[in-house]
Formats: sequence, structure tokens, C-alpha cells
Amino acid sequence: MLDIHMFSTATKVKGQGVGSAYMELVQLLQRHFQNEFKVSINQYGRSDISHYHTINFRFFLSTFFRRRGRKIGYVHFLPETLEGSLTIPQPFKGIFYHYVIAFYRRMDHLVVVNPSFIPKLIAYQIPANKITYIPNFVSRKEFYPQSPEQITALRQHYQIPADQFVILGAGQIQERKGVDDFVELARRNPDIQFIWAGGFSFGKMTDGYERYKKIVDTPPANLRFTGIIERSELMNFYNLSDLFLLPSYNELFPMSVLESFACGTPVLLRDLSLYRSIIAGYYVAATDVDDMHQKIADLREKPASLAYMQQQAQAAADYYSEERLAKIWHRFYVEQAKEG
Repeated sequence: MLDIHMFSTATKVKGQGVGSAYMELVQLLQRHFQNEFKVSINQYGRSDISHYHTINFRFFLSTFFRRRGRKIGYVHFLPETLEGSLTIPQPFKGIFYHYVIAFYRRMDHLVVVNPSFIPKLIAYQIPANKITYIPNFVSRKEFYPQSPEQITALRQHYQIPADQFVILGAGQIQERKGVDDFVELARRNPDIQFIWAGGFSFGKMTDGYERYKKIVDTPPANLRFTGIIERSELMNFYNLSDLFLLPSYNELFPMSVLESFACGTPVLLRDLSLYRSIIAGYYVAATDVDDMHQKIADLREKPASLAYMQQQAQAAADYYSEERLAKIWHRFYVEQAKEG
């Protein structure tokens, strides 16, 4: 039996995708391989594999301990992807960015959630043969389509008319997520109910916190900010919505998109190159806020197009299913243990 030690503090900060991805993987291993893998959380004893999900300094120090087994680093972000998310003054920003790469270099192998990270890591002098792409996934035990009767009841619960078109966005409230465009689209479409599920996971450290706090406190009449909510309630919002919109300027492999797919909700995204390599064909792409406005109008006017994108969402959920990814993770851990 392989002894796998997971290291993470991602669940301490609610409303961020890293925590969701971490929990999904731990639960996958416990459900599928409890007779093959022994999984421990934040334990520093002897192990076959030490899998680091967050880059805490004490985790970094533990990489110098003996008998840590094969050291695996999960790359959820790079220094450049933090721009527009957090406000870190100099010289602390430069020091932290240097530390991020130093942490990754300490690993025996890295797992990236998006293949676009591979050339960037290579540019940081990390060999390509030490990097593996394994996408995120979502368990259908937690995110799944609800019945029309359940959706009707949900709309009544949240006081949303049964015939009103609903657009959902999700994630931390920050500039990188394209929240400004989401607000602008709400202003342009007063007859549509817009909902943003998420909040300020990092409080006042969030880039542009004061400005976004004012928006959250006084939004357009048809825009609702839920704040940070539990994943079980988030599933309700995916199901009662007609369209999921994520206007992010910079993303990794957003869990919110996979969660939307799993619930069978059509997806509209900003046209980013990183999406094309991982979910091409499963979503509607838009270049800017004007294009998003037009795509929304097109989908509302053409129910058949919306229904087709619902089918594509379900197809994406099948491809990024827990069952398929379980096989990939099993093979990866076994191969890495042999390298240890």
C-alpha cells in the first residue's frame, strides 16, 4: 500500500478554487483506492509520496527532511498569474515571487492543472520531464443536474421568477475575474437576473478591494452578490441559472467552469487561449464585454443554441469525470512511487 501524505492549508480560505481542487482529489483517492493508497493530511512522518498543494513555508522546510518519499508539487498558479488578484507591496512581492519558483524547484515532479503552464515553468529552468499535466475534475456526487421540479422550488426559495433569465458568475471578487464586465452586463440587461457567487477570500489584500466593496454594497437592482457560500448552496445556483458567465482575463483551470458543466449549465467565457487547449467546443467564447452582450442576446433569442450548449456542458462533464481522472491519478502515483 502506497503511503501518500497530502500537504495543504487551502481549505482555511473559503471561496477559492485551490481548496476545491484539493478536496476533490483527497475524496477521489479515499473513494476509489482506499485499499491501495493510505492518505494522510499534513503529517510529517515517513511516506512514499509527499504531495504539496500549497506553498506554506513550513511545507518548504519539510522538503529537506529525510524519508519524505517522492516530492510532488501541485502548480495552481505562477507569479504572473497573481497579478490583479492580490496587493503585495515591494520588495515583498519580488521576494514572494522568487520563493514560489524556489518551492517548485524543490519538487521531484510537478503537476500542472493547465498545459499552458508547462512552457512557462520550463522558462524558469524546470525540466519538461519533471512536469505532468493532469486537469481538475468535479465529483458528480456534489455537483449534478437537478430536476425541473427542484429548480422551480429553488427559484421560489431565492425569490426569482420562474420565467426570468438568470446569469451566474462565480469566484473571488477581484479585477482578474472580470467583475467589472459582469457588472456592466447587468446594467445593459436590466431584465436579466445576474448573480455573483463569491466574495473577498483574502479580505483587504484583494487588489482593488475598496472599489469592489462599494460595488458589492450598492449593485444594480438586478445584480445579486451572495458572498462566500458553501459548495452545496453553490450547486443550487448553477442549477437555477440559464447561463454561467466567467469573464476572467486570466485563469488556470477554473473549478467553477467544471462545476457548471457537471450541473449541465451552458457556459460563456472570455476567449482566452488557455481555454482553447482544454475545453474547446464545450463553451461559447466572447472577446470583450460588447461581444458577451451580443452572445447573451443570441442565446436568449435562440433556445436551440442554448439547449445545444447545455448538451456540450454535459459532454464536458463526462470527459472531466471523476471516473476518468481516477485512473489517471492512480497511474501517476504508482509511476512516481517507482521513481522514489
